[in-house]
Amino acid sequence: MKAVAPGAWLGLLGGGQLGRMFTMAAQSMGYRIVVVDPSDHSPAGSVADEHLRADYLDAMALDELARRCAAVTTEFENVPAEALRRLAQHCVVSPAAESVAVAQDRIREKRFLAGVGLATAPFAVIESEADADAVDVRLLPGILKRARFGYDGKGQMRVASVDEVRAAFWALGAEPCVLEQRLDLELEVSCVVARGFDGEVRTFPVSENAHSGGILDVSIVPARVSEELAHRARDATVRVAESLDYRGVLCVEYFVVRGELIANEIAPRPHNSGHYTIDGCITSQFEQQARVMCSLPLGDTAPHCPSVMVNLLGDLWAAGEPDWTHVLCHPRAKLHLYGKDVARVGRKMGHFTVLDDDQERAVATARTIRARLDADAAVELESQGS
Repeated sequence: MKAVAPGAWLGLLGGGQLGRMFTMAAQSMGYRIVVVDPSDHSPAGSVADEHLRADYLDAMALDELARRCAAVTTEFENVPAEALRRLAQHCVVSPAAESVAVAQDRIREKRFLAGVGLATAPFAVIESEADADAVDVRLLPGILKRARFGYDGKGQMRVASVDEVRAAFWALGAEPCVLEQRLDLELEVSCVVARGFDGEVRTFPVSENAHSGGILDVSIVPARVSEELAHRARDATVRVAESLDYRGVLCVEYFVVRGELIANEIAPRPHNSGHYTIDGCITSQFEQQARVMCSLPLGDTAPHCPSVMVNLLGDLWAAGEPDWTHVLCHPRAKLHLYGKDVARVGRKMGHFTVLDDDQERAVATARTIRARLDADAAVELESQGS
């Protein structure tokens, strides 16, 4: 495919923080960005060259993207496939609807991962109350997850008995679900890969991830695992991208159980655990996203040094704007705020990344920063309540 030169317009479906970081990366390369998002105030829309406030299936908005843009991408996996197919008739779409479809449905996703030879947690498909009643008790305790539209711990419930499976199935809307056996995890890791239209692939360093309440809390890079396990994670992630014929940036999350990799989920987009790449790698996952959709050579993914990324949730804003000097007083800490107008508990408002040649020192610095931010928020809440 012919390369898209800087100066061209690129389209983006979705206005969240992933879109904001993509927009800023693409603009730094000289591209102009038009965002389609229905919100009046969106993180990506606030920095884009143009923001079309419209639904993702709005015919006029899609026609405008098709007319103006050389290529279009997305920032979330549940963008309607119909919109991607319509745009693909007129311009480059990365990733294609067919490649994204597998990750939009946990049932298809589990079967796909098993089909390409990756281990998954033992699971069962629950599509009716009868399925819930007939569940294999060896899968319990487990986690019942809605097959579609679940993320950051939403759309899932822990279950320990057949009665709880039945109740959770109804609580989740009696929609198709996957019941996964709960595993005794050593840790969780993820790997981000970029794959171009020419088949070139580049993986980023494997990230070690900790979650809180189902939301990513901290990512430590490189993951504190053996070189052999990291190599297996990178190879497995490339296998997923190639099997999907995926063109773009994608992440696969894994559990580590007794030294073995268990594939958990596919994210067909840049990923929260890859935010460290903005400051920690020669090429970020967002620049790589722009390179793929513009048919440019992929950038070097080598890390500058170890890094630790910490999510900043709306909980920290409960008593007002946090004191960011707790972050910025550290010369090797980088602050990223997403420009969201309302802070809510559990909402991702930003992140910070600590870089250091000594990994354990980076971890310690990140913990110190987080502790001070948390302490400030607790003191302010206490003073307001007294």
